[in-house]
Amino acid sequence: MTATLPVFDEAPGRPAHRDGNVLRWLGAYTASMVGDSVYYMALAWAATRTGTASQTGLVLAVGSIPRAVLLLGGGVLADRLGPRRVVVASDTARCLVILGLAGTLLLTSPTVWMLVAVALVFGAVDALFLPAVGALPPRITAASQLARVQGMRGLAARTANVVGAPLGGAAVALGGPVLAFGAAGVLFAVSLPLLLAVRMSPLPEQDAAEPAGTARRELADGLRYICRHPLLGPVMLVVALSELGFVGPLNLGLILLSDERGWGASGMGWIVAAFGVGAGASALLLTVRGRAPRAGLTMCVTVLIGAVAIGALAYAPSLPLAAGVAVLIGLFAGLGGALCGALIQTAADPAYLGRVTSVSTLFTHALAPLSYPVTGAAVALWGTGPVFVTSAGTCAAGALTGLVLTPLRRAELPR
Repeated sequence: MTATLPVFDEAPGRPAHRDGNVLRWLGAYTASMVGDSVYYMALAWAATRTGTASQTGLVLAVGSIPRAVLLLGGGVLADRLGPRRVVVASDTARCLVILGLAGTLLLTSPTVWMLVAVALVFGAVDALFLPAVGALPPRITAASQLARVQGMRGLAARTANVVGAPLGGAAVALGGPVLAFGAAGVLFAVSLPLLLAVRMSPLPEQDAAEPAGTARRELADGLRYICRHPLLGPVMLVVALSELGFVGPLNLGLILLSDERGWGASGMGWIVAAFGVGAGASALLLTVRGRAPRAGLTMCVTVLIGAVAIGALAYAPSLPLAAGVAVLIGLFAGLGGALCGALIQTAADPAYLGRVTSVSTLFTHALAPLSYPVTGAAVALWGTGPVFVTSAGTCAAGALTGLVLTPLRRAELPR
């Protein structure tokens, strides 16, 4: 039998890339993601100019603490208040905080503790923003369009990566951190009217009528729902293992590999760019096609191929070959990740979307980066080759787990 996923909106609608409602959401999401990139560029520059190297590391790392601690609570809040309301409120808070910082820097020089305070507040607001923005797509389009929306979201993320860093660098060069923080705040402000114009589908009556319990009870209820769900539990296991095996090598490990091979910063830049090309191609493919047949099986197979490519990257004999392998990693890992997101959003009951999204976001944005110190220590002990292979094995274990579990292997997206 094929796993049947609950469909939130069965009415056939226009394709997502031609739906003004989805495009308004996409424009807001893109502006906000570009603003994120500019903000982090400005924060890094201001921290570098203000404190020591260790203080700079503190400023850049401290924002991840409230994000990790509060993410699950952000998911509860998104389900209780509605995702758009939480997204609008959190984006407004980000806008005011960053514009306030820009205004303050017009009057005084930045200090390390000022930047630490801003990073903490920004991380806390991010913990509300991320689950809510991930829970929005099933409420603004038909279930059959969710794979296409995931592709469009991937394109937006790649656009933010390509545009945000140069824009932040140009702003810093022209006007210092004041102009860069101001530009980030303006981008957050641009997203607000677009978000306010997005139309939301109401929850099914039986879900909307449920009485609200305490936040802790709702969180526990959401975690039980994921664990007992025949599809969401396996998908979360795949997400956890694949992210754990993916993040270390493709971030810190890539820096160490380029240094070990003598490729330098420019070589690392080519590999990162090649990965971006592959990930962008997978997002574009899903945007154009709109769905993938046998989505669960396809997701597991593409993650498995991406895992093999991660292991091969450490043994590429030349920079051009390493860049070619990076294209494959971006293509297959990107496609697998987008399908994973579409399956999560299609399978989850609408009343639990915020909490479900917060759990998957916890793995991708909070827990997986904790592998950086382990990756660095392991490379120092054994070199890049064994570490990349071990990471690839972890990623492959997630894919093989999905292939073994029948509900995920046979899962389909709505037509």
